[in-house]
Amino acid sequence: MEFPEELKYTEEHEWILLEENNIAVIGITDFAQDSLGDIVFVELPEVGTEIEAGKAFGVVESVKAVSDIYAPLSGEVLEINEELPDTPETINTSPFEDGWMVKIRLSHPEQVDALLSSEEYQALTEEA
Repeated sequence: MEFPEELKYTEEHEWILLEENNIAVIGITDFAQDSLGDIVFVELPEVGTEIEAGKAFGVVESVKAVSDIYAPLSGEVLEINEELPDTPETINTSPFEDGWMVKIRLSHPEQVDALLSSEEYQALTEEA
């Protein structure tokens, strides 16, 4: 299981890569994709959508379950991973690189302070 140190995490198993100018890239973690099994469908918001921290912004469907994806931070969707609807299994094979879901411009950058570090997230998954 991978827990890249440069990322931030949520208890709902999303990862966040913070970029310059209050831009964040969001996806689901290795732990999440492993728990879900083979992902067969992904639903993402449209560019321009405002997402709100703690609220669902998309859906991932696997052979085992359908799961909401929760926004770790509030902001405007600037870009979505256009490849995922056609190749949702990319999340299984590359959750931290090719399997990213959305890029947002943060509307409340201070929300980052509530996210988990790699070590904190790894400890959380070990308790599961």
